[in-house]
Amino acid sequence: MNTAASDWERRVADLWTAFDDHDPADFLAAMTALAAELPAGDPVASFELASAYDATDREEEAAPRYREALAAGLTGPRRRQAVIQMASTVRNLGRPEEGVALLTAEREAESDELDDAVAAFLALALVDAGREREAVGLALSALSRHLPMYNRSLARYADELAGGASGADGADGADGAGR
Repeated sequence: MNTAASDWERRVADLWTAFDDHDPADFLAAMTALAAELPAGDPVASFELASAYDATDREEEAAPRYREALAAGLTGPRRRQAVIQMASTVRNLGRPEEGVALLTAEREAESDELDDAVAAFLALALVDAGREREAVGLALSALSRHLPMYNRSLARYADELAGGASGADGADGADGAGR
């Protein structure tokens, strides 16, 4: 990354860090100015602007910008963040099935430190889509990987609730006798 790009990334990170110090209109104006520094159609600019609209409760304006960012070839960690955020946004806009479709595909796409975020937002979308048992199973499956014990048992129960779709394999660590 060149010096100018590093400086831009730092300024974006600084703006997000200071989010609570801005009123929504000022924050959005500052992010719009930063996004305008990048070439027209830049996927990172579209993503950061979408995120700013989202963070300032302007989901209707965020959703198309997430789509632009992804269509323009957004890559790296921001790509997965864009999918998660767009799915959450469309769920908030009353389109939970669209969020379910996005996040279900994302669970198959790759695995990284955002796996549990994908599961959490998928669970929210499933609840809004009327699929509460599946949502609870998915959330419990994600939780089971972080418990100091009972991992296998909880993963198994989660898989049952989710109808076998939770991705739980029961191999997330030793539970101890029958746990």
